[in-house]
Amino acid sequence: MAKNSDNDAGAPKRGLFSRKPKAEKKNKEPGRLKQIGQVFQMTRRNDPMVVWWMALAALAVIAVCLVIGFLINNWITMLIIAIPLALLAAMFIMSRRAEKAAFSQLEGRPGAAGAAMSVLRRGWILKQEPVAYNRHQDLVFLGIGRPGIVLVTEGPKSRVRELAASERKRIARVLPNVPVHVINAGPDEDQTPLAEVGKKMKKLPKSITKLEVSAVDKRLSTLTANRLPIPKGVDPNRVRPNRRATRGR
Repeated sequence: MAKNSDNDAGAPKRGLFSRKPKAEKKNKEPGRLKQIGQVFQMTRRNDPMVVWWMALAALAVIAVCLVIGFLINNWITMLIIAIPLALLAAMFIMSRRAEKAAFSQLEGRPGAAGAAMSVLRRGWILKQEPVAYNRHQDLVFLGIGRPGIVLVTEGPKSRVRELAASERKRIARVLPNVPVHVINAGPDEDQTPLAEVGKKMKKLPKSITKLEVSAVDKRLSTLTANRLPIPKGVDPNRVRPNRRATRGR
């Protein structure tokens, strides 16, 4: 019987102390610096002034630190301290401008209101699919948190008013004691900009406990179990703001 199998016949021989062949590298996510570079490029495409704002913030920090250094007669130490602070200031400006750029890319896209809610994390249960819509593809998204139930509408206020009122009635039949808030997301003057939706939801007064949030979600499942399928052309999973850009929130 041959010692080596047919599969091993064609394999190169390896010495006793030679290293094992490296396995093929798996696809890895880009490193931190590469991520920052990607966010910067995305922001620069939508906001060319971001470079100047970052430079201005960094120079302002260095100038303040140098003034303090001359006053205490130790400008070298203050300059060393100023450099990392200047980088932090520039990164802060980039984060804020990137956030605006990310939301500007969502304007006018179906499911943008639901994507605007996705920046919320702890303490919120967010429904990815719209809970109500009409033939114009006006949408209503739902979130559950300490303030109660929040309905975020997408579409002209005159059209989505009826959608939101209908959904409010449906919820009241199941949860009559839970507050229901409505936020009209959109670019019009009487609407809430997409970038402000998450902030506005956070500022709503707290009315229920963390345990009650889960209980409300379970009760609402009776309403959402028999929903019609999501309208064609709306995929909230594909309409999401860049989380790297909104991480500074």
